[in-house]
Amino acid sequence: MPTARYFIPVRNFFWQKKPSPFGNYEIVSPGKVTVNNAPSIPKHIPKPSYHIKGVPNDFIPSSPEIKSPEQIRRMTKSCQLAANVLKRVEDFIQVGKTTEEIDRLVFNSCMEIGVYPSPLNYRHFPKSVCTSVNNVACHGIPDDRPLQNGDIINVDITVFHDGFHGDCSKTFLIGDVDEQGKKLVEATKECLHAGIELCRPGASFREIGCRIEEKATSSGFNIISAFIGHGIGSYFHGPPDIYHIANVYPGVMAAGMTFTIEPILTEGEDGITILNDDWTAVTVDDARTAQFEHTVLITDSGVEILTECK
Repeated sequence: MPTARYFIPVRNFFWQKKPSPFGNYEIVSPGKVTVNNAPSIPKHIPKPSYHIKGVPNDFIPSSPEIKSPEQIRRMTKSCQLAANVLKRVEDFIQVGKTTEEIDRLVFNSCMEIGVYPSPLNYRHFPKSVCTSVNNVACHGIPDDRPLQNGDIINVDITVFHDGFHGDCSKTFLIGDVDEQGKKLVEATKECLHAGIELCRPGASFREIGCRIEEKATSSGFNIISAFIGHGIGSYFHGPPDIYHIANVYPGVMAAGMTFTIEPILTEGEDGITILNDDWTAVTVDDARTAQFEHTVLITDSGVEILTECK
């Protein structure tokens, strides 16, 4: 779940079905969100600080944290559990499934393996997973809209286990996606791995964004710059900030640091708007977006992807 780098004003939308100038897909109109009382979570499952009141009160370091071997072990476990939940979604997702059904699968999977779904009630987010379809750039709230043939959807999974969060996401092709949509998704995946390849002790955090923007531009796409990667551990979001565009963010990587890289590419322009649910970010020009995310660990010799399914 990325963090926003600046405040974006809320705006209401009047939705109409209309053709897209970017390809063959449906411009998404948010559906009905069923918000019940917080689902019952067994007592034995450890819960984050915000699970009742919605506001995190974790200690967040002022600079990128270098984790101990024990912290890395626990972090690695939470990341593997997140990756496994995302794999369950991959095996489930198809035309006709609603994003609310995906949310139910994620919640039930988390209960089965004994982890807390980190988005649930994080700053009052009402669901267990973010599902962002077509022109929804980020933080889509699961609802009753069935997935359509030709959709692309990002599913963002974070779980809290043994005191640590693990965070990953993937964009899926639903049915027969047009060639431009396939190109967008593949380019986004390539951008993520181009950023990861730069990671090593002594590398500048800023290098990640410079490389990702260069790769995206060469593929014919833009970056949604409002959302960034972040440090992660016992806290959901912390330093360092990981920009996906050229930037001057200070600092260098060191062994023991963990953070997410999660670029969002778009067919259109950079601009987004937040809907009046205070979460859903949509592109102002109705262009599709795609996103991929991994949590990585800086090692003595390079980088390890903690959320790669094993």
